[in-house]
Amino acid sequence: MKFLLILTVVVAGIWLWRSNRRDVPQHNKQQAKGKPGPLEIVSCTLCSVHVPSVDAIQGQRGVYCSAEHLQRAEH
Repeated sequence: MKFLLILTVVVAGIWLWRSNRRDVPQHNKQQAKGKPGPLEIVSCTLCSVHVPSVDAIQGQRGVYCSAEHLQRAEH
């Protein structure tokens, strides 16, 4: 009987402790820190190398991985 009472008090204490926590869950903290999303990848028109669209150079005839490939293809 004494064991059942102690077990009930421990379970109630754990339940109260967990229900009163105000911390944001760990996975939400990581997302809130500004984790970048996926990048769009494009293929160079000249050599077919895949590069992120933010690093690609837009030309009149397509997208290129470097300024050298842009010059070679369009001049």
